[in-house]
Amino acid sequence: MLDPTALYLGNPALLSDERLRGLPLIVALSGYVEAGHLAGQIEAVILESMPSETVVRFDLDQLYDYRSRRPRVKFAEDHFEEWEAPELTLNVVTDGLGRHFLLLTGPEPDTQWERFSASVVGLAQRLEVSLVALVSGIPMPVPHTRPVLVSAHGPRADLLPRPEGDRPTFEISASASHLLELRLQEGGIDHVGLSVHVPQYLAESYLPQAAVAALEHLSAVTGRTLPTDELREASRDVIRQIDEQAGSSPEVQAVIENMERRYDDVVDASARRSILAGPDDADLPDADDLGAAAEAFLAAQSEPDDHLEQ
Repeated sequence: MLDPTALYLGNPALLSDERLRGLPLIVALSGYVEAGHLAGQIEAVILESMPSETVVRFDLDQLYDYRSRRPRVKFAEDHFEEWEAPELTLNVVTDGLGRHFLLLTGPEPDTQWERFSASVVGLAQRLEVSLVALVSGIPMPVPHTRPVLVSAHGPRADLLPRPEGDRPTFEISASASHLLELRLQEGGIDHVGLSVHVPQYLAESYLPQAAVAALEHLSAVTGRTLPTDELREASRDVIRQIDEQAGSSPEVQAVIENMERRYDDVVDASARRSILAGPDDADLPDADDLGAAAEAFLAAQSEPDDHLEQ
């Protein structure tokens, strides 16, 4: 493997600053799944509302596929301007009580996952990170009308729900964050993964309520105060719009009601353990139902950026 440290340019003063030793690290990478645009919302609300400094900036020319995820550029009358260059950065952030934490955000690398994971593990060791909290949004057959569920996973038994009954085993398509979790485990670095359950029929929409749930859990595991007021306000408007649009379609409403019954049955019976699998999937909507619901809803969606700017 090529030198992992050559993947980034660090701020020497901050990397050697003793005040950055022993801090928790939050990892929220956007890309492959990121249901509900979760990572992007977390990055925006934290970096726009809290003081921060860049500790490390990754060289995305080595990690990013510009052709598959094309950045935006503005054409103004007779010339191009405002190139929106993607950024993958490690920042030190200060919360409202003056406590610091580290935040790694930006696009999930398209290439060199092993080298990227090695670089993050190396930084975590160098900075003596106390805990790494990785968060992502996953599309699930859950309704938007119920509280957002969050599944925790990793070596921290005190941060995980008590196992009740059989716990599911399954295979999914991997992400860079999944590989990073594995390498953190091998490196003996304390970490916890948080998977936010996002309604499958809204996975491509901006869902502030999912980001609120993520920030609440991140705050609990890191001991830092994270901002949610703006997202809570936005979520009320988003939920109202979803209810209005879903209520106008009997087909969509039927699918949501099926999900509500399944959610209530599983949550009541299992004290909110994972609903990735269960003994009886008869009430789950099938792929055709979900596809029809998603098409009907997304066709009526407004531009996503509007929700966060309200």
